[in-house]
Amino acid sequence: MQQFMQLGLFELPWWGYVLITLIMTHMTIASVTIFLHRHQSHHALTLHPIVGHCFRFWLWLTTGMVTKEWVAIHRKHHAKCETAEDPHSPQIHGISKVLFEGTKLYCIEAKNTATLDKYGHGTPDDWVERHVYSRHPVLGIGIMLVIDLVLFGPVGFIVWGVQMLWIPLFAAGVINGVGHYYGYRNFAPNDTSTNILPWGILIGGEELHNNHHAYVTSAKLSNKWWEFDIGWMYIRILEMLGLATVCKVAPKVRFNLPKTPCDEDTLQAVITHRFDVLAKFAKYLKQPTITEIRNLRARAIPGLQDAKALEAVRHWLQNDIGKIAERERVALDQALHSSQKLSTIYTMRQDLAALWSSSTTSKEQLVKQLENWCRRAEESDISALQEFSRKLRCYD
Repeated sequence: MQQFMQLGLFELPWWGYVLITLIMTHMTIASVTIFLHRHQSHHALTLHPIVGHCFRFWLWLTTGMVTKEWVAIHRKHHAKCETAEDPHSPQIHGISKVLFEGTKLYCIEAKNTATLDKYGHGTPDDWVERHVYSRHPVLGIGIMLVIDLVLFGPVGFIVWGVQMLWIPLFAAGVINGVGHYYGYRNFAPNDTSTNILPWGILIGGEELHNNHHAYVTSAKLSNKWWEFDIGWMYIRILEMLGLATVCKVAPKVRFNLPKTPCDEDTLQAVITHRFDVLAKFAKYLKQPTITEIRNLRARAIPGLQDAKALEAVRHWLQNDIGKIAERERVALDQALHSSQKLSTIYTMRQDLAALWSSSTTSKEQLVKQLENWCRRAEESDISALQEFSRKLRCYD
């Protein structure tokens, strides 16, 4: 075995091969999140041309991915999130397919020239891209295989295999799949995105997927004080070295606790932080909603005995209902008809979201609508709604 491992330029203990593999796969993850995702797809930062090309070259060696394809598919995911046109939604394709066949879904969409033409603009189009990276994507991973074999001998093939599986598993599978299926939510954008973990290390910060969907153009994916985005740490280091410039980060939510009347500043803060507002609405109204649903089940009301559909009522009371299934819509309609409390919660949520959906209403009118919304909430007999309204007035 020892003689077998000495065939490469470097002889390492077993843990050395594990460590070097983790370092190289982490370099690939960092290249994806910093270059492909935050820089190319969303222009959240700019990179020095040399740094940008280093990322591009490393991705060519370790993934064979074409920048324009990756960017176009990702942008389409945001534009068509969780619809039939979403390239990799677990809500549409199923969690197992996205988790284990995410690369296949990527390859299918990469062949869609309409997607590339519409969403792939602004990506590199220099001589190297046209004649090397895009034209010969397999050449790069072939060169990487040779490098691994030369450096580590036959064990280099295992190192290379892990490198080739890393992005398909964690980026195409875990982020695109689990990141829309399981985890916690700081914000309530109109999708099912979740933060898988609060510490974004293994996948470069992409674990904080819900934060990203709330503030798409933010270069920083962590938002709460307990969250950590290692990709952001690398960006800050590059910025301190003069090799990167951050263009945008998510705005901080601020509260003015003594504030009581709604004004234009309140309105602007509510609109700016609308996903935080909706998340807090869901948090405040969660318990009274659950209690009322249990009451409906105990009353054995006809049409509300389907436990799964009734449980979905809680979800749809606190989210947009544009994608609701027919069985769940029937249960929701029956629940709203049977419970004045659920009807109030649902109506107030819809009216709140309407504040930032109107494109023709003046600021003065919207301020009046916001003040009226708070007055209605505080005059309701739902204490959680009253408490949320008082919190809403403090956005500043």
